[in-house]
Amino acid sequence: MIEFRFIDYGTDFGTRDMGQKLRQKLLTLIKDNERIVLDFTGVNVVSNAFADECIAKLLLEMSLDELKCHTTFRGLNPLAERSVLVALQRRYKVLTESRA
Repeated sequence: MIEFRFIDYGTDFGTRDMGQKLRQKLLTLIKDNERIVLDFTGVNVVSNAFADECIAKLLLEMSLDELKCHTTFRGLNPLAERSVLVALQRRYKVLTESRA
C-alpha cells in the first residue's frame, strides 16, 4: 500500500487547478499500485471545488467500486470529509443520471 500525503502539497486546497494537478498524480499512482491511502492529516481546508476536481472526477476514469477498491482515506477533518463526500455524491449522481 502506498501513501499519498496531501500535506506535501499544502494545508489549504481550494482551487480546481490544484485539484486537477493532484488528480493526475493520483491516477498514475492508482494505475501503478494496488491500493493508495489518501492521507489528509494536517490539511485544514478542502473546498467542494477541489474535492470534485481531485477526488470525485476519478469517477470519470473508474467505477465507484474500483475507486473504493484502490483507495482509502485517512486524516480528514470533519469539514474536509464533508466536502469530499458531497463532491463524490454529486459526481456519482450526475454520472448515473447521464447513463440512464
